[in-house]
Amino acid sequence: MTLLVATGVQAEVFHSKESALRLAFPDADTVTPRNFFISDAQKAEAEALGGAALESRMVTCYVGARAGQILGYAFIDTHLVRTLPETLMVVLAPDGRVRATHLLAFHEPPEYQPPRRWLRQFAERRLGPSVRLGADIVAIAGSSMTSEAVTAGIRRVLALYEVLLRPSGGARAGGVRPGA
Repeated sequence: MTLLVATGVQAEVFHSKESALRLAFPDADTVTPRNFFISDAQKAEAEALGGAALESRMVTCYVGARAGQILGYAFIDTHLVRTLPETLMVVLAPDGRVRATHLLAFHEPPEYQPPRRWLRQFAERRLGPSVRLGADIVAIAGSSMTSEAVTAGIRRVLALYEVLLRPSGGARAGGVRPGA
């Protein structure tokens, strides 16, 4: 048996789930996890809308609220960049716009890490054709795999919002209205 050890790779965790949720909702008096077990139809719809595969049919969304009013939603998305994972937290406003994107952990070499300034270009975006590399999203020079992985993760979260949470005269198939 041969053991291979990677050298020179520095995995870095920037936030625990608890500190990330405080970052997402600093004014919240409650942050409540909502678990969804999505159907095959919801999975297919989210993948089609987002253009990104869902790894699991179990989805957790954290709902931040103050005095009973929803402040927003946070999704934690872990995915591979090249061969190692990164974890993002995408915070959405109640209407589904990206409020913030935070890097929680990055296990690829540090030179491929997405800068905060680059992540800010997703702020105020909604799911649509312009939220793509080469459209309104500029890639990170020298780090195309990170750019692709982050963009796919954000599109995946925006698609999950559309399928599970978007108010449209009622809940979508199996989803819930905000505040329900």
